[in-house]
Amino acid sequence: MPLQAAGAPILGTSPDAIDRAEDRQRFSALLTELGLTQAAGATARSLEEAQAIAAAIGYPLLVRPSYVLGGRAMQIVHDEEDLRTYMREAVRVSPEHPILIDKFLEDAIEIDVDAVGDGERVVVAGVMEHIEKAGVHSGDAACALPPYSLGDDQVRMLRAQTKALARALEVVGLINVQFAVRNDVIYVLEVNPRASRTVPFVSKAIGIPLAKVATRAMLGHSIASIAAVEEREPGHIAVKESVFPFIKFPGVDAVLGPEMKSTGEVMGIDRDFRKAYLKSQLAAGSTLPTSGKVFVTVKNRDKRVVMTLAKRLAEMGFALVATTGTARVLERHGMAVEVIHKVAEGYRPNIIDLMKRGEIALVFNTPEDGRARKDSAVIRRTAIIQQIPYYLTVDGIQAAIGAIEALLKGELGVLSLQEYHGGAA
Repeated sequence: MPLQAAGAPILGTSPDAIDRAEDRQRFSALLTELGLTQAAGATARSLEEAQAIAAAIGYPLLVRPSYVLGGRAMQIVHDEEDLRTYMREAVRVSPEHPILIDKFLEDAIEIDVDAVGDGERVVVAGVMEHIEKAGVHSGDAACALPPYSLGDDQVRMLRAQTKALARALEVVGLINVQFAVRNDVIYVLEVNPRASRTVPFVSKAIGIPLAKVATRAMLGHSIASIAAVEEREPGHIAVKESVFPFIKFPGVDAVLGPEMKSTGEVMGIDRDFRKAYLKSQLAAGSTLPTSGKVFVTVKNRDKRVVMTLAKRLAEMGFALVATTGTARVLERHGMAVEVIHKVAEGYRPNIIDLMKRGEIALVFNTPEDGRARKDSAVIRRTAIIQQIPYYLTVDGIQAAIGAIEALLKGELGVLSLQEYHGGAA
């Protein structure tokens, strides 16, 4: 903190509070002091330390360098071989660059909360639920404001925990807190006492210019003196969707993970979640079909859930196409399905042939890890080139099917932001 030590006035949250949120040991102590829950984890400065931590808390693990933005060099590791590779190749391990290792909370719901404070009072501006489960970087995940599946009690607890953290850090300006909800337990993932990339989205969704409010707070104004600031539960749903540059980077796989890949974002807004999600897809350049063939290929752990979703597609009149393993499960559940060859099987026509001929209207592909993921990368790449809408997670598939159902039932309504916000500018 050289500037502060030199006597330079620092506006907003103090450098010490920022360090308290970023430094692993200080942050863990803060959570303990407040009685909040954190996933098991520790800091490693060598491969040996990392292996000891892994043995204590178990795989899978989320590993990342400290003090980074955008999830850079962040990865989910599933075994010791993954951990060795990460520590050897992906990062520089030294006392100056410690590695944060946390238990990865599989199938958890991730939550982003944005708030603004003046050092004493804290106003929660928005609680956002990620549509994709834990493991996708918050900058890449689609999200809904307000949450579309959490209960009122859970949302109240998320707001209360955010306020407790902001007060403890004496936040002046903006703060972003990331949570995970798993088996009804709320875990604090990280606290960023700064503006998050979600601020423009939240501002549009609730009708309050958060950057302006935060700037006034940093200049010494109290939250109470800023008339526009109040906690609002909007009467509509706003969905943020990310925009990706995959068409310009043919070597990059479209599978999302802890490291951020998106280069922009759009918003859909409506009174109904399904329609808001549909609008977000249209804004991102993805036009969902109302008929045609849907290619379904999912990893084993997703097959049971996807069967129910595939049945909804069939009931809407879509024809199902699948590779052998997925097709067998669909047929067992009484669904008609066209079996198509994988590229690796060497027979023609294969799924890529159908996609290039324009016979596939929609792709649902939840890839396995390892070799199987590499084999299915050509499917995702072809979908991008052919501009076929594709969804790579069960949650994304579910949201897309809901959006198609809404599209088939009627036209989308359009209102101005002022109408949604009751006259707010």
